Amino acid sequence: MAAATLMTKPLPAHPLPKKPLPAGWPRERYESHNRRLKAMRLAIALLDTGVYRPEHATNTKIRTTALAIGVHHPSDTTCRLVRALIYDNC
Repeated sequence: MAAATLMTKPLPAHPLPKKPLPAGWPRERYESHNRRLKAMRLAIALLDTGVYRPEHATNTKIRTTALAIGVHHPSDTTCRLVRALIYDNC
């Protein structure tokens, strides 16, 4: 019996190029989309630094991480979204 082998693609050396968002969306949708992207970047950075619980991700911790990775100062809403993403990861 032949063993099954997994065919996996190697990871790209560079991130995928960004595509522009489609025109015609309401402004709130663009803001929500960009907020989710920022929150995802921050959540990944916090997980990489060892913050695995939402109660350990204070606004101050999230904002200092944003400064460290070069992301603009997140709002309170973005901080709540980061904690929600970390909670979902638990």
